[in-house]
Parts: sequence; C-alpha cells; structure tokens
Amino acid sequence: MMLEKTTRLNYLFDFYQTLLTPKQKSYMSLYYLDDFSLGEIAEEYNVSRQAVYDNIKRTEAMLEQYEEKLLLFQKFQKRQELLTKLREYMVFTNQNPEIESLLSELEKLD
Repeated sequence: MMLEKTTRLNYLFDFYQTLLTPKQKSYMSLYYLDDFSLGEIAEEYNVSRQAVYDNIKRTEAMLEQYEEKLLLFQKFQKRQELLTKLREYMVFTNQNPEIESLLSELEKLD
C-alpha cells in the first residue's frame, strides 16, 4: 500500500509540480524522490521535523485536489492502458509499420 501511495504521489508531483512553491517542490522532491527522512529535511532547512511533516501533508492534499479537478494522472493512466491494448492487438494482426510509428509518436507525447 505504501509503495502505491508513493508511486501515485510521484506521478502527481510530476504532473503538478509547476503549481507548487519552491519550498513545497524541494520538500516533496527530497522526501519522495531522494528518500530523505523528515529529520534530514528539517536539518537541511533548519526547521522542526513537525514543520516538514505538516508542509508535506498539506502539499500531498493540494496535489490530490489538483488531480480531482484536472485529472491529468487519470487521463495518463487511461492513455497508457489504451496504448497497451493497441500494441497487444497489433501482435495478433498484421503489424503495419505506419501504425507502429503512430503509436510510438503517441507514447512520446507523455
């Protein structure tokens, strides 16, 4: 369960990080991407561990709110699912190089 939450938050961070403040970006990046502990981040920024925890929890909630409204991650997941199905379908049919090229271009958009 924890890995699923971490993976989800990493995706949300990727999609919505431009909407965050520099401090929020830094805390989230250190915590989720660089695997820093709350204490290590607190020491780095000379703040309390509780301040880091509160900031991260608020930022997580903000990312979830952005996703509720914009659905970027949900749409990304659906596109990936459809691309996988199309690739699987191509295995059972004649592999048209033009279709393969179009699928590759679609994947590059994400």
